[in-house]
Amino acid sequence: MRYSRANPSPRYTELQQLYCQMHEEGERFLGVPPEKTFPGSSLPAQAGRIKRLIVQTGALTVLDYGSGKGRQYEPHTIRDASGATWADVIDYWGVDEVVCYDPCYAPFSRLPSGTFDGVICTDVLEHCPEEDIPWIVEEIFSYATRFVFANVACFPARKRLPTGENAHCTIRPAAWWQALLEEAAARRPGIAWEVWVQSSVEGPQGPQYSELRFGNAL
Repeated sequence: MRYSRANPSPRYTELQQLYCQMHEEGERFLGVPPEKTFPGSSLPAQAGRIKRLIVQTGALTVLDYGSGKGRQYEPHTIRDASGATWADVIDYWGVDEVVCYDPCYAPFSRLPSGTFDGVICTDVLEHCPEEDIPWIVEEIFSYATRFVFANVACFPARKRLPTGENAHCTIRPAAWWQALLEEAAARRPGIAWEVWVQSSVEGPQGPQYSELRFGNAL
């Protein structure tokens, strides 16, 4: 069966309920309190890459698809390698608006309307059921008029769901993600896009991480 926004898989609905629970109760296996569970902490590591796309495309509006609690946009000083500072991420990016969407966090659970210059999706797709990822990726691209940015992990998460299952429910190799994203992007040739896929292998001193970047905005 081909799933969609109007007809998501039963697993998608189940996971949405579990993530809503985690937002309210925290992650009990690691002892993470609610306010520190999915606050948006995956964004800062990608902020510089996203800024490059914003500058490249002249974007002024951004949709954060899967934003968590959105605390990544609260005021905090950002300093780059040159020593220049900004009041917050929005100031650093130089955009007019960032809209947060997260179906599992009530304040941001309303599906956005309209389109945005850029759509970003950080540390989200691997949390989605594999059978729903095609329509989710299609939806992400449908909101963008200038660029799409995403990053994906190809290994288990530290966090666990209330059921005890690993929070990363779709763990696929980089080539799988590349093929899926390229297929979606091909249907929207006017959109600049960039995806970073992080892989992990066990080394003598613990996990060794590597990243692969692909897209047409390289």
